[in-house]
Amino acid sequence: MNHAKLALSGLILLAAPSVAAAHVTLKQQEAPAGSTYEAVLNIGHGCEGSPTVAVRVRIPDGVVAVVPVPKPGWQLETKVETYPASVQASDGVFTEGVREIAWSGGNLPDGQKEDFVFSSRLPDAEPGTVIYFPVVQECVEGVHRWIDMRPESDPAQHDESPAPALTLTPGS
Repeated sequence: MNHAKLALSGLILLAAPSVAAAHVTLKQQEAPAGSTYEAVLNIGHGCEGSPTVAVRVRIPDGVVAVVPVPKPGWQLETKVETYPASVQASDGVFTEGVREIAWSGGNLPDGQKEDFVFSSRLPDAEPGTVIYFPVVQECVEGVHRWIDMRPESDPAQHDESPAPALTLTPGS
């Protein structure tokens, strides 16, 4: 009986990395404050076997000059809004801009990976500041909301649907 429990524990530990890797992630998870940043969101799976047909990302406050990259076979839409406060950057003052990007109409089969890309200017904030990019992944059957913006370092408060996170480093 003890050997069976030990073997089961080993299988659970082997499976754990694949569960952790099942999140929507940013390929580059650190960038200098105030810099231009190319966000590469990686969608690594569908919704419990169902293909992904739409991806929406919400742009956080302070991130400006957002320019999405079109994807062949997908429609691209942006939502432009006024910022809560004007943002001063090295290349001007921004009062409005893209606050949401949506790629739709494509078909990403479950079990395949795809990147969704946009460029932006990051806020000139304190190094160590974490910026979250909430993502909604729509599938033929089902929706997955990658919107939890609580630190993964606190497992008691964190759920299994973390928003992609970017940590700011000292500016250049």
